[in-house]
Amino acid sequence: MELRHLRYFVAVAEELHFTRAASRLGIGQPPLSQQIQQLEQELGLPLFRRLPRGVALTEAGQSFFDDARAILAGVERASAQARRVARGEQGRLRVGMINSAPFHPFVPRVIREFGQRYPDVALAIDENSTPTLAAAVLNNTADIAFVRPLLGDSAGLVTEPLFDEEVLVALPQGHPLARFRTLSLWALASENFVLFPRLVGSGLYDDIIAACRRSGFSPRVTQEASQVTSIVNLVAAGLGVSLVPASMQQINSEGVTYRAIAGDAPSARMSLVYREGEDSPTVANMVALARERVKRKRGMPSGHSSR
Repeated sequence: MELRHLRYFVAVAEELHFTRAASRLGIGQPPLSQQIQQLEQELGLPLFRRLPRGVALTEAGQSFFDDARAILAGVERASAQARRVARGEQGRLRVGMINSAPFHPFVPRVIREFGQRYPDVALAIDENSTPTLAAAVLNNTADIAFVRPLLGDSAGLVTEPLFDEEVLVALPQGHPLARFRTLSLWALASENFVLFPRLVGSGLYDDIIAACRRSGFSPRVTQEASQVTSIVNLVAAGLGVSLVPASMQQINSEGVTYRAIAGDAPSARMSLVYREGEDSPTVANMVALARERVKRKRGMPSGHSSR
């Protein structure tokens, strides 16, 4: 018994007429009659009573009709669901992001719009450091991640640059340098720095150190914190100055003053990473949406720029 036998039977049962059912199915009436006879022979019972004008279902035929329609409906549902999964419209997506990502409007907007476009895709969000997230994507415990630049070999990963974000000086409130609207990095040469460990954000860390060295000094790092939000709180406590992505101004932490950098300055890049050869349609949809939003948001103000 094949699905076509069920479709042929249901058509005849609904039309109660072989000729009309054959026309609906787009086949000849004799082949349709033969298919129904083969089905009845396989079942070992009559499904229809032949009448002078059309047919009527037997009691067994009515029971078979109800089940056949349910089977065909189930097949259609399964087929539709498989097509939705193949298009990335259903399933799940495990998204990683660094701690500072939610403070830049780009990332929450992408996540929100993805949820609106694909409401049947379950999103699982995990915040962690760039190296940890990169390892999670490689190990298939995450599907895609918003990260800062990776250090060294990133074999097995595709990196999709999203935008470069301005980096600002974070000063304790009342700091003597706060009276200036902009600061050169050299002005920070004698300051204690609060930064994240290199292993946590190696790419941005190296950019900050390199920019300071180009300005003639190596920053004296006296405090470390793995999360940028913690760095801002340590600055507010007066434990040093820092260089942070401009979006961290969204924290609105009391006791911190932000100033733009004059001249040579590092920038904080945000990228998407996913596995090489990834064939998940949900990942493809997220990447496509991020690219689309990069194009739409080109030309945003400094600190919220995309490229």
